[in-house]
Amino acid sequence: MSTIRAAVIGATGYAGAELVRILSGHPDVALSVVTSRQHAGTAYDAIYPALNGFVKLDCAPSDTAAAARNSDVVFLALPHKASMAMVPSLLDAGHRVVDLSADFRFSNRETYEAHYQTHTCAHLMDMAVYGLCEVYGDRVADANLIGNPGCYPTSVLLPLLPLVKEKLVDPTTVIADCKSGASGAGREATPTTHFCHVNESFKAYKVGGHRHTPEIEENLSRFTGAPVKITFVPHLLPMTRGMQSTVYVRTSPGVEETQIRQCLESYYRKKTFTRLLSDGRFPDTLHVKGTNFCDMGWVVDPGSGRLILMSAIDNLVKGAAGQAVQNMNLMFGFDEAAGLDGVPYPL
Repeated sequence: MSTIRAAVIGATGYAGAELVRILSGHPDVALSVVTSRQHAGTAYDAIYPALNGFVKLDCAPSDTAAAARNSDVVFLALPHKASMAMVPSLLDAGHRVVDLSADFRFSNRETYEAHYQTHTCAHLMDMAVYGLCEVYGDRVADANLIGNPGCYPTSVLLPLLPLVKEKLVDPTTVIADCKSGASGAGREATPTTHFCHVNESFKAYKVGGHRHTPEIEENLSRFTGAPVKITFVPHLLPMTRGMQSTVYVRTSPGVEETQIRQCLESYYRKKTFTRLLSDGRFPDTLHVKGTNFCDMGWVVDPGSGRLILMSAIDNLVKGAAGQAVQNMNLMFGFDEAAGLDGVPYPL
């Protein structure tokens, strides 16, 4: 397909800025519109000087009509609820939409509303595709509306879902222990995320009440055919970006570690952005920084019999903007790795 035009609505938040960075180097995309409610009229490289010479656009107001006139695909990097107000008119105008908020990640309206707010266009939830490309890629290719997955769910579901699908583990025993860099909290400073509270600090937060829990549970339940509840504990790391997840789960009776390895290797052998580690190597956030990779490792603890799954992603790339571009690539028939195929930094 020839070059397409892309708009980023909410381009000055962290996920929006990462989208702008990736799209500005995409071989099949012309970045046509970047919007910002707070910085309308300001040159984009005045907000993010690192992109001086790469992005020669001024921030436009967050005007859905303007974005629709000048784009083929629209990325919504907006807070929850703000996205759902824009999606209907964009779809009516014939555009394809990738939404980075939670507004279209759920298929169950009641689940969404229990953890977020009233959904004002729930009639579109059925047409939205959950954009976990390695799992739902066939559906993504034909979609007009993508609910881009959350960062924590991406890091938990990728190593876990193939094993759940093959009934090699007991999904009712899942404990997800996850850590994220501070960029996951967004650009707006809060009393718990500014430098003095994050530096030299390591803490759990929203224990028992994080909104990504039901997102993980809904996808696990979809694969098991029965409701699944997990224990999920997120932590804040004193670094800018990166996410490390350790998932503890009991194996099904009689399952050996070789079966775990064979299942994951079979499922991910031809997937572009998953790297399976072996021979005693484990995922490290340093080695996925700035990339769209999810690195995965595993060990069966001989003492407890529990399977320990480990994954590392960049929360702003595979956990947000990179995965959104990966979705776009599938939607428009581009090479899945287009714009995302830079060589990782070794340090």
